[in-house]
Amino acid sequence: MQSPRPTEQTIAAAAHDRVYRTLRTRIMHGEMSPGQALTLRGIGKEFDVSMTPAREAVRRLVAEGALFLSSSGRVSTPELGNDRIEELAALRALLEVELASRALPRAHMALIDRLQTINTSVAEMVSKRDAVGYIRTNLEFHRTLYLRAQAPAMLAMAETVWLQLGPTMRALYGRLRRTDPPQYHKLIIAALRAGDEPGLRLAVRTDVTQGLRLLVT
Repeated sequence: MQSPRPTEQTIAAAAHDRVYRTLRTRIMHGEMSPGQALTLRGIGKEFDVSMTPAREAVRRLVAEGALFLSSSGRVSTPELGNDRIEELAALRALLEVELASRALPRAHMALIDRLQTINTSVAEMVSKRDAVGYIRTNLEFHRTLYLRAQAPAMLAMAETVWLQLGPTMRALYGRLRRTDPPQYHKLIIAALRAGDEPGLRLAVRTDVTQGLRLLVT
């Protein structure tokens, strides 16, 4: 028995989802600079899709704050001012400290070993001065820990904040010119090993806010 042929609606939905997920990952990982413009025509050409899935993907990303739509219809990645950076840094501190705290009782040795391995990759990306690789592995470190919190709604909110900050994090990396891996990851891992909740909360809060503060002038 032959399986039913996909409908035009199903094909369009799949195309929209592919465009959305790819653009979302690029923005979150800092592959795009603050204020970088996008066009529906350009998106359609790159992904070989019609205007409809390109428009729907952009509309969804605008709703998440990953893209900005001006009154003239120009679409670009956000250029965040000081107030917005401070607000998003505060959100990271609230959400991620709570996620880490909830993950602590489920932080078995396999998880801690996995975080140590990811942190080695973070250090490699820093030594290579690979901005996108650094942002990607840094977020992987945090996501791996927070998945243990078993709080999907809270994690989804944290990911939305990461998404809005992606281009700004790329700009921050360029400003820091860092050659050393994030020191607070080691403190996070040490606190997990010791079962030290106050130490874990402090390490996470400092890790997710100290870099962003350097952007606020």
